[in-house]
Amino acid sequence: MPLSEADTCRKFVVPRLQAAGWDNEPHSIAEQRTVTDGRIVPVGKGFVRKPPKRVDFLLRYTRDFPLAVIEAKAVYKSAGDGLQQAKDYAAMLGLKFAYATNGRELIEFDYFTGRESVVTDYPAPAKLWSRYRAGAGLGDNTIAGRLLTPMNHRTRLYGDGERPDLRAGCSTAWGATSGKRGVG
Repeated sequence: MPLSEADTCRKFVVPRLQAAGWDNEPHSIAEQRTVTDGRIVPVGKGFVRKPPKRVDFLLRYTRDFPLAVIEAKAVYKSAGDGLQQAKDYAAMLGLKFAYATNGRELIEFDYFTGRESVVTDYPAPAKLWSRYRAGAGLGDNTIAGRLLTPMNHRTRLYGDGERPDLRAGCSTAWGATSGKRGVG
């Protein structure tokens, strides 16, 4: 019996991510995360909600700062079969790195360079963060540190008292480097 996508995740992807250091605090591996509600489709006089879209893996540099998505496919498929899906998820989430794998092959897409390449392993968290900083032009340690400031999920405030809409996600890196506030 061929290995399923779930088998690929369990036997190949998770061990390689652990070996790269993605399960060591403050970094984390988030599995099967919903990224959209399901589409609403009209049926007769009513509507039906289709299943939501889910990323197989979300690589988080810190709890509040994801860096990459991974789309896994069954071993008998090509890793390339999941690359467009991984790229779509990364674009939806504003992330700059997307990976697709079948457990044996591993393809990376870097939105900073526009380059797609076959790689042998997942990068370590520090390496991917360094690449993110270089691509986003985040040479200033103060600004880079602000992106990683934890958010209080109860009060929806960051450690410095700012609201999340002023520092929302990865897109803020571009504004932070240009002196702009807010998402843009």
